[in-house]
Amino acid sequence: MKIFTRLLESAKNNGGGYFVLIDPDTRKGDELKAFVREICDRGVDAILVGGSLIIDSDFQAAVQLIKEVSSIPVILFPGSVAQINSNADAVLFLSLISGRNPNCLFGEHVIAAPTIRKLGIEPIATGYMLFESGRTTTAEFMSNTRPLPVNKPEIAMAHALAAQYLGMSTIYLEAGSGAEHSVPDAIVKAVSRYIEIPVITGGGIRTPEDARAKIESGSTFVVTGNIYDDPTKFGLLSEFVRAAHPKQFT
Repeated sequence: MKIFTRLLESAKNNGGGYFVLIDPDTRKGDELKAFVREICDRGVDAILVGGSLIIDSDFQAAVQLIKEVSSIPVILFPGSVAQINSNADAVLFLSLISGRNPNCLFGEHVIAAPTIRKLGIEPIATGYMLFESGRTTTAEFMSNTRPLPVNKPEIAMAHALAAQYLGMSTIYLEAGSGAEHSVPDAIVKAVSRYIEIPVITGGGIRTPEDARAKIESGSTFVVTGNIYDDPTKFGLLSEFVRAAHPKQFT
């Protein structure tokens, strides 16, 4: 069974799913191993690995280390073709459909596709939609695209539906790493009710209550990342898992 199909079945049974995004620049070596073990032990559904800009880490070695330690799926969340790695189980094959930068819409994909096929990584066709979040995020700057307005749900709905009609497997609603505000619940609800493919929501989600609100609004999965840059926040892992798995903990 494919990785994404298995995750969808788990989300259906649990009422939702929870992914943790690891930026390899934030921790390395034994610290990274310890973090991965914490993630797996707390009941997180999958690990996403990647970033809009990787500076300090050996990305390929980091993915290999994460995969060696992890007991849950490791999925690439690539900021560029350079972040394709054979050690991962799957890759979000992202098309930044909210922007009009042709390289982010299709250009990088032509370069990456043969490599993904050769490595045997499962591609998950993902319509990536970047939203206003209160500040300029790395994703916005590096992609050179304008984020979608959060007060115009019909624009988001139309973009998501177009992605569904193009055959994409999922929609990723993104506020951006370190966003001041998460994607509004009203946007999540409008998009998830308008389309028939699953929704992933990430960026700016800082509390389990916000994660639960995204699930209740129709998101199939929620993603957090930057909150765990502070090791004292590791205790929140279990709370986020409970928030994203309402059927499991009722």
